[in-house]
Amino acid sequence: MIKNLLLSLFLIALVGCAKDVVVKQVQPQRAGFATESSISQPSLESYLDAAESAWKKLEANPSDSKALGDYNFVVARICSSIRANKMRPWKAPIQVGSRSITWKPDPRPDWNPDLYDIIPTDQLDISGNWVDVRETKAGLGAPVVAKRQADQAHEYAPTPHFFYSATAVIRFEGSRAVLAFEDPLEKETVVAGGHTYPLAAGYTAPLAMVFEEMEPENLNLPRLLHPGDFADTTKLARLEIFDPDKTVILFVHGLMSSPSTWFPLMNHLRSFPEIRKNYQFWFFSYPSGYPYSYSAALLRQELDVAEKRFPMKHKMVVIGHSMGGCVSRVLVTDSGMKIWNAMYTLPPEEMDILPEHKHILTESAIFEHRPEVGRVIFISSPHKGSDLASNWFGRLSTKLVELPSKMAIIGAEEAKYQRHEPGVLQLARFPDSVDTLAPNNDFVLALKDIPIAPGIPYHTIAGDRGKGDSPDSSDGVVPYWSSHLPNSRSQKIVPSHHGAHQNDEAITEVRRILDLHIEEQR
Repeated sequence: MIKNLLLSLFLIALVGCAKDVVVKQVQPQRAGFATESSISQPSLESYLDAAESAWKKLEANPSDSKALGDYNFVVARICSSIRANKMRPWKAPIQVGSRSITWKPDPRPDWNPDLYDIIPTDQLDISGNWVDVRETKAGLGAPVVAKRQADQAHEYAPTPHFFYSATAVIRFEGSRAVLAFEDPLEKETVVAGGHTYPLAAGYTAPLAMVFEEMEPENLNLPRLLHPGDFADTTKLARLEIFDPDKTVILFVHGLMSSPSTWFPLMNHLRSFPEIRKNYQFWFFSYPSGYPYSYSAALLRQELDVAEKRFPMKHKMVVIGHSMGGCVSRVLVTDSGMKIWNAMYTLPPEEMDILPEHKHILTESAIFEHRPEVGRVIFISSPHKGSDLASNWFGRLSTKLVELPSKMAIIGAEEAKYQRHEPGVLQLARFPDSVDTLAPNNDFVLALKDIPIAPGIPYHTIAGDRGKGDSPDSSDGVVPYWSSHLPNSRSQKIVPSHHGAHQNDEAITEVRRILDLHIEEQR
């Protein structure tokens, strides 16, 4: 009991309390319209009447803001009615009074409406500690979430479902009401009724639904304490329909965390047209109890497979927070035999170890930089370790991390080949993640002296808790001397604790770097 309490306190200090994203269904309301749940609920025909009336007003005066608001509201209600009554206008026209609802054919296979459950975003209330603003864009159309079941593993879904942004638009052509779904991450304007409008969008709702379905509370601490039980949660995932012309931003979370920690940053970034135009979001999720050298090996394996399915035209930008920054550091490093020789007395081929186990050791200690990585942003990253991981508190905490039995066997096999240099953390077992965050860990000591591969720009962002005492600063977990990297293209100190990736100034800095990356790639 005491040990568990101590571990909890340690983890709170190390990564902060878990944040929640909560999505609830609500009943949208607008003056002049009855709510869908009322006794006097208007019929689908009445919705179409209202939509066409607003459409005609916009044709006459595209600046009529009330008509625009009415149009968007009733288009959302039409989508809701189609959903509730399981109608499929994309299969055959639906006759409603004197009109028919038809579908504008879309040649893109990913935009087949049969694949999706369409949910108007005005029916969603979004709250939680991470939700500081709901990012939307005013314009024509009803923003919706297109929820799709992920039925194939190679699709790289973040959760059992994809949640995409879409915007519903209905055009009136005589007696036909032609429904279309536009992609607000692909286009900024829409032509309707002879006029061009900004395309309305809701960027927050799909992200919120992804991260709520992820249930981070079931990932954060459990995946640290029992990583082997969550091996199948190791995944590379995409958050939007893949576009080879857009640069991938790969987000890598840290200790006792999950991809949901990136919600504030992703939410704000998507609100900027240049980001939407040039970037797409991916993330790497993994059990954080593994030593980060092994997690980096898992990420390399995931990238090898994913890039065959989704070949990229542009080099990706990797953003890592805390231990995720350490994982990212491995991606841009050529280790040669330097780390291996610092850790072991014999080369791999001379070790008497099971081939499968030797493969894990070599993949964790011998690696080359990934050529598909074009830039890295490190946020609150303990490149040289953290004293919290090496003091008595950290040593007690690491005893509660239960690695898979296979790793226990590997630890016993490799023990006879370890160097055991003076001053280096001595372990009689395979290291866990807390071990590899200790400043005197042999992997950390060897890695810190190897430069990042030439030609890959990198940036650092760190917190000083608002004290302004750099270079003697600390975010409360990672001191400046550990987060600082020589030859960084830029370095930004923000008034934040360890969660600097959620700090407003840090988010602004990330956007600046991403804009710079766009300019330098042109």
